[in-house]
Amino acid sequence: MSQSLGNCKTVTFAACAEIAPELENFAEDFFEVVEINYTDDGEEQLIGYMRQNVDEAQMIAAAKVWNIELPSYQISVLEAKNWLKENVIKFAPVETDDFVIYGIFEKNIDTHGKIGIKIYAATAFGSEHQTTVSCLNGISDINRLLPAAPQKVLDVGTGSGILALAAAKLWRKAEIVAVDIDDESVRVTAQNALDNDVSGQITAAYSDGYNSEIVRQNAPYDVVFANILARPLIAMAPDMAKSLRIGGYAVISGFIDEQVEWVVGEHEKYGLALQKIYAKDGWRAALLKRIK
Repeated sequence: MSQSLGNCKTVTFAACAEIAPELENFAEDFFEVVEINYTDDGEEQLIGYMRQNVDEAQMIAAAKVWNIELPSYQISVLEAKNWLKENVIKFAPVETDDFVIYGIFEKNIDTHGKIGIKIYAATAFGSEHQTTVSCLNGISDINRLLPAAPQKVLDVGTGSGILALAAAKLWRKAEIVAVDIDDESVRVTAQNALDNDVSGQITAAYSDGYNSEIVRQNAPYDVVFANILARPLIAMAPDMAKSLRIGGYAVISGFIDEQVEWVVGEHEKYGLALQKIYAKDGWRAALLKRIK
Protein backbone atom coordinates (compact mmCIF):
# COMPACT_ATOMS: atom_id res chain seq x y z
CA MET A 1 0.00 0.00 0.00
CA SER A 2 1.44 3.35 -1.04
CA GLN A 3 2.43 5.60 1.87
CA SER A 4 3.13 8.87 0.05
CA LEU A 5 1.49 11.25 -2.32
CA GLY A 6 2.84 14.07 -4.41
CA ASN A 7 1.95 17.65 -3.54
CA CYS A 8 -1.42 18.82 -4.82
CA LYS A 9 -4.08 21.39 -4.07
CA THR A 10 -7.47 20.68 -2.57
CA VAL A 11 -10.50 22.82 -3.34
CA THR A 12 -13.21 22.41 -0.71
CA PHE A 13 -16.60 23.78 -1.73
CA ALA A 14 -19.24 24.93 0.73
CA ALA A 15 -21.56 22.18 1.98
CA CYS A 16 -25.10 22.17 0.64
CA ALA A 17 -28.25 20.07 0.76
CA GLU A 18 -27.49 18.53 -2.62
CA ILE A 19 -24.62 19.12 -5.02
CA ALA A 20 -25.85 20.46 -8.36
CA PRO A 21 -25.32 17.97 -11.21
CA GLU A 22 -23.68 20.71 -13.28
CA LEU A 23 -21.08 21.34 -10.56
CA GLU A 24 -20.40 17.63 -10.15
CA ASN A 25 -19.97 17.16 -13.90
CA PHE A 26 -17.59 20.12 -14.08
CA ALA A 27 -15.58 18.85 -11.12
CA GLU A 28 -15.19 15.37 -12.60
CA ASP A 29 -13.92 16.93 -15.82
CA PHE A 30 -11.56 19.50 -14.28
CA PHE A 31 -10.07 17.87 -11.18
CA GLU A 32 -7.71 14.92 -10.98
CA VAL A 33 -9.80 13.36 -8.21
CA VAL A 34 -13.24 14.28 -6.86
CA GLU A 35 -14.47 13.38 -3.39
CA ILE A 36 -17.91 13.93 -1.86
CA ASN A 37 -18.13 14.07 1.92
CA TYR A 38 -21.23 14.20 4.10
CA THR A 39 -21.55 16.45 7.12
CA ASP A 40 -23.16 15.47 10.41
CA ASP A 41 -26.20 17.44 9.23
CA GLY A 42 -26.56 15.26 6.16
CA GLU A 43 -25.30 17.91 3.74
CA GLU A 44 -23.04 17.12 0.81
CA GLN A 45 -19.60 18.67 0.37
CA LEU A 46 -17.54 18.42 -2.80
CA ILE A 47 -13.74 18.38 -2.67
CA GLY A 48 -11.57 18.52 -5.76
CA TYR A 49 -7.87 17.61 -6.00
CA MET A 50 -5.80 19.36 -8.64
CA ARG A 51 -2.14 19.36 -9.58
CA GLN A 52 0.19 21.79 -7.86
CA ASN A 53 0.86 23.61 -11.14
CA VAL A 54 -2.85 24.33 -11.75
CA ASP A 55 -4.04 27.62 -10.27
CA GLU A 56 -7.31 29.22 -9.22
CA ALA A 57 -7.55 31.33 -12.37
CA GLN A 58 -7.55 28.20 -14.52
CA MET A 59 -10.34 26.71 -12.44
CA ILE A 60 -12.46 29.83 -12.76
CA ALA A 61 -11.85 29.95 -16.51
CA ALA A 62 -12.84 26.31 -16.87
CA ALA A 63 -16.03 26.94 -14.92
CA LYS A 64 -16.95 29.74 -17.33
CA VAL A 65 -16.55 27.34 -20.23
CA TRP A 66 -19.04 25.07 -18.48
CA ASN A 67 -21.26 28.11 -17.92
CA ILE A 68 -21.54 27.53 -14.19
CA GLU A 69 -21.05 29.82 -11.19
CA LEU A 70 -18.83 28.23 -8.59
CA PRO A 71 -20.10 28.23 -4.98
CA SER A 72 -17.79 29.55 -2.26
CA TYR A 73 -14.66 27.47 -1.74
CA GLN A 74 -11.33 27.25 0.04
CA ILE A 75 -8.02 26.19 -1.53
CA SER A 76 -5.27 24.50 0.47
CA VAL A 77 -2.03 22.70 -0.39
CA LEU A 78 -1.79 19.02 0.40
CA GLU A 79 1.93 18.46 0.94
CA ALA A 80 3.62 15.14 0.30
CA LYS A 81 4.24 13.28 3.56
CA ASN A 82 3.86 9.86 5.10
CA TRP A 83 0.07 9.86 5.47
CA LEU A 84 0.02 6.38 6.97
CA LYS A 85 2.16 7.36 9.95
CA GLU A 86 0.25 10.61 10.40
CA ASN A 87 -3.06 8.81 10.57
CA VAL A 88 -1.78 6.00 12.78
CA ILE A 89 -1.13 8.64 15.41
CA LYS A 90 -4.55 10.26 15.02
CA PHE A 91 -6.74 7.17 14.63
CA ALA A 92 -8.12 6.12 18.03
CA PRO A 93 -9.79 2.70 18.47
CA VAL A 94 -13.55 2.64 17.98
CA GLU A 95 -15.60 0.35 20.23
CA THR A 96 -19.16 -0.93 19.76
CA ASP A 97 -21.24 -3.60 21.50
CA ASP A 98 -19.22 -6.51 20.10
CA PHE A 99 -16.36 -5.00 18.06
CA VAL A 100 -13.22 -2.91 18.46
CA ILE A 101 -11.76 -1.26 15.35
CA TYR A 102 -8.14 -0.13 15.55
CA GLY A 103 -5.21 0.86 13.38
CA ILE A 104 -3.07 -2.01 12.13
CA PHE A 105 0.10 -0.71 13.78
CA GLU A 106 -1.45 -0.07 17.19
CA LYS A 107 0.36 -1.90 19.97
CA ASN A 108 -1.12 -3.70 22.97
CA ILE A 109 -4.77 -3.19 22.05
CA ASP A 110 -7.14 -4.50 24.72
CA THR A 111 -10.33 -5.59 22.97
CA HIS A 112 -12.03 -6.38 26.29
CA GLY A 113 -13.05 -9.77 24.96
CA LYS A 114 -14.67 -8.23 21.88
CA ILE A 115 -13.90 -8.98 18.23
CA GLY A 116 -10.92 -6.95 17.03
CA ILE A 117 -10.85 -5.49 13.51
CA LYS A 118 -7.58 -3.95 12.39
CA ILE A 119 -7.40 -1.61 9.43
CA TYR A 120 -4.88 0.70 7.86
CA ALA A 121 -5.49 3.97 9.64
CA ALA A 122 -4.83 5.91 6.44
CA THR A 123 -7.85 4.17 4.92
CA ALA A 124 -10.01 4.30 8.03
CA PHE A 125 -12.50 6.71 6.52
CA GLY A 126 -15.87 6.00 8.05
CA SER A 127 -14.60 3.93 10.96
CA GLU A 128 -15.77 6.49 13.50
CA HIS A 129 -18.75 7.68 11.54
CA GLN A 130 -22.09 7.35 13.26
CA THR A 131 -23.53 5.20 10.47
CA THR A 132 -20.70 2.67 10.68
CA VAL A 133 -21.08 2.33 14.44
CA SER A 134 -24.84 1.87 14.09
CA CYS A 135 -24.38 -0.76 11.38
CA LEU A 136 -21.98 -2.70 13.59
CA ASN A 137 -24.59 -2.69 16.34
CA GLY A 138 -27.08 -3.91 13.74
CA ILE A 139 -24.77 -6.83 12.94
CA SER A 140 -24.70 -7.70 16.64
CA ASP A 141 -28.51 -7.73 16.74
CA ILE A 142 -28.72 -9.93 13.64
CA ASN A 143 -26.38 -12.40 15.31
CA ARG A 144 -28.80 -12.67 18.22
CA LEU A 145 -31.89 -12.88 16.01
CA LEU A 146 -30.85 -15.48 13.45
CA PRO A 147 -31.46 -19.10 14.48
CA ALA A 148 -28.26 -20.14 12.69
CA ALA A 149 -25.15 -18.34 11.48
CA PRO A 150 -25.61 -16.88 7.98
CA GLN A 151 -23.90 -18.60 5.08
CA LYS A 152 -24.03 -15.77 2.54
CA VAL A 153 -23.52 -12.06 3.25
CA LEU A 154 -23.48 -9.05 0.90
CA ASP A 155 -21.95 -5.66 1.71
CA VAL A 156 -22.97 -3.01 -0.84
CA GLY A 157 -20.88 0.17 -0.82
CA THR A 158 -18.26 -1.53 1.33
CA GLY A 159 -15.87 1.44 1.60
CA SER A 160 -12.89 0.15 3.59
CA GLY A 161 -14.69 -3.14 4.23
CA ILE A 162 -15.38 -2.69 7.94
CA LEU A 163 -18.84 -4.29 7.88
CA ALA A 164 -17.63 -7.18 5.74
CA LEU A 165 -14.70 -7.72 8.12
CA ALA A 166 -17.03 -7.70 11.12
CA ALA A 167 -19.30 -10.27 9.47
CA ALA A 168 -16.37 -12.51 8.54
CA LYS A 169 -14.96 -12.50 12.05
CA LEU A 170 -18.33 -13.03 13.69
CA TRP A 171 -19.55 -15.73 11.27
CA ARG A 172 -16.47 -17.80 10.45
CA LYS A 173 -18.17 -20.02 7.85
CA ALA A 174 -19.92 -17.21 5.98
CA GLU A 175 -19.03 -16.35 2.38
CA ILE A 176 -19.06 -12.57 1.99
CA VAL A 177 -19.28 -10.49 -1.16
CA ALA A 178 -18.11 -6.90 -0.59
CA VAL A 179 -18.69 -4.51 -3.50
CA ASP A 180 -18.19 -0.85 -4.23
CA ILE A 181 -18.39 1.49 -7.19
CA ASP A 182 -14.93 2.84 -6.28
CA ASP A 183 -11.92 0.77 -7.38
CA GLU A 184 -9.78 2.07 -4.52
CA SER A 185 -12.36 0.87 -1.98
CA VAL A 186 -12.26 -2.58 -3.55
CA ARG A 187 -8.47 -2.66 -3.25
CA VAL A 188 -8.51 -1.41 0.35
CA THR A 189 -11.14 -3.95 1.36
CA ALA A 190 -9.12 -6.79 -0.13
CA GLN A 191 -6.02 -5.62 1.73
CA ASN A 192 -7.89 -5.26 5.03
CA ALA A 193 -9.35 -8.75 4.58
CA LEU A 194 -5.84 -10.13 4.12
CA ASP A 195 -4.54 -8.29 7.20
CA ASN A 196 -7.39 -9.69 9.30
CA ASP A 197 -6.87 -13.27 8.08
CA VAL A 198 -10.33 -13.43 6.50
CA SER A 199 -9.38 -13.10 2.83
CA GLY A 200 -10.66 -16.63 2.25
CA GLN A 201 -14.13 -15.50 3.27
CA ILE A 202 -14.36 -12.11 1.56
CA THR A 203 -14.54 -11.48 -2.17
CA ALA A 204 -14.04 -7.76 -2.88
CA ALA A 205 -15.22 -6.63 -6.29
CA TYR A 206 -16.42 -3.66 -8.32
CA SER A 207 -20.18 -3.29 -8.66
CA ASP A 208 -22.57 -0.44 -9.32
CA GLY A 209 -24.95 -1.33 -6.54
CA TYR A 210 -26.38 -4.79 -7.18
CA ASN A 211 -25.65 -4.64 -10.91
CA SER A 212 -22.83 -7.12 -11.33
CA GLU A 213 -22.50 -10.80 -12.10
CA ILE A 214 -20.79 -11.59 -8.81
CA VAL A 215 -23.67 -10.12 -6.81
CA ARG A 216 -26.31 -11.91 -8.86
CA GLN A 217 -24.64 -15.32 -8.96
CA ASN A 218 -24.26 -15.49 -5.18
CA ALA A 219 -27.84 -14.46 -4.37
CA PRO A 220 -29.96 -14.95 -2.37
CA TYR A 221 -28.18 -13.70 0.73
CA ASP A 222 -28.96 -14.33 4.38
CA VAL A 223 -27.74 -10.85 5.35
CA VAL A 224 -27.24 -7.64 3.35
CA PHE A 225 -25.56 -4.37 4.43
CA ALA A 226 -25.95 -1.07 2.60
CA ASN A 227 -24.36 1.90 4.35
CA ILE A 228 -24.77 4.48 1.59
CA LEU A 229 -27.16 7.47 1.45
CA ALA A 230 -30.91 8.00 1.31
CA ARG A 231 -31.39 8.45 -2.44
CA PRO A 232 -29.32 5.48 -3.63
CA LEU A 233 -30.84 3.32 -0.88
CA ILE A 234 -34.32 4.10 -2.19
CA ALA A 235 -33.29 3.54 -5.79
CA MET A 236 -31.82 0.15 -4.90
CA ALA A 237 -34.63 -1.04 -2.59
CA PRO A 238 -36.12 -3.42 -5.21
CA ASP A 239 -32.70 -4.95 -5.86
CA MET A 240 -32.08 -5.41 -2.15
CA ALA A 241 -35.37 -7.28 -1.76
CA LYS A 242 -34.53 -9.54 -4.72
CA SER A 243 -31.08 -10.27 -3.32
CA LEU A 244 -32.21 -11.07 0.23
CA ARG A 245 -33.85 -14.40 1.03
CA ILE A 246 -37.20 -14.46 2.82
CA GLY A 247 -36.43 -14.43 6.53
CA GLY A 248 -33.10 -12.72 5.92
CA TYR A 249 -32.00 -9.46 7.54
CA ALA A 250 -30.64 -6.21 6.15
CA VAL A 251 -29.02 -3.17 7.72
CA ILE A 252 -29.38 0.10 5.83
CA SER A 253 -27.83 3.40 6.82
CA GLY A 254 -26.69 6.79 5.59
CA PHE A 255 -29.82 8.87 6.19
CA ILE A 256 -30.93 11.40 8.78
CA ASP A 257 -33.91 11.53 11.12
CA GLU A 258 -36.13 13.45 8.71
CA GLN A 259 -35.58 10.79 6.04
CA VAL A 260 -36.47 7.70 8.12
CA GLU A 261 -40.10 7.45 7.03
CA TRP A 262 -39.17 8.08 3.41
CA VAL A 263 -36.35 5.51 3.26
CA VAL A 264 -37.94 2.79 5.38
CA GLY A 265 -41.32 3.25 3.71
CA GLU A 266 -39.83 2.59 0.29
CA HIS A 267 -38.25 -0.65 1.50
CA GLU A 268 -41.50 -1.78 3.08
CA LYS A 269 -43.11 -1.71 -0.37
CA TYR A 270 -40.87 -4.64 -1.29
CA GLY A 271 -41.55 -6.84 1.72
CA LEU A 272 -38.82 -5.52 4.03
CA ALA A 273 -40.29 -4.97 7.50
CA LEU A 274 -38.72 -2.56 9.98
CA GLN A 275 -37.32 -4.25 13.08
CA LYS A 276 -35.33 -1.48 14.73
CA ILE A 277 -34.02 2.06 14.26
CA TYR A 278 -30.54 3.02 15.44
CA ALA A 279 -29.90 6.68 16.29
CA LYS A 280 -26.49 8.26 16.71
CA ASP A 281 -26.29 12.03 16.61
CA GLY A 282 -28.20 13.17 13.50
CA TRP A 283 -27.73 9.92 11.60
CA ARG A 284 -30.01 6.89 11.46
CA ALA A 285 -29.73 3.22 10.53
CA ALA A 286 -32.45 0.61 10.21
CA LEU A 287 -32.62 -3.13 10.75
CA LEU A 288 -35.01 -4.76 8.26
CA LYS A 289 -36.31 -8.31 7.76
CA ARG A 290 -37.65 -9.65 4.51
CA ILE A 291 -41.04 -11.14 5.33
CA LYS A 292 -42.42 -11.73 1.81
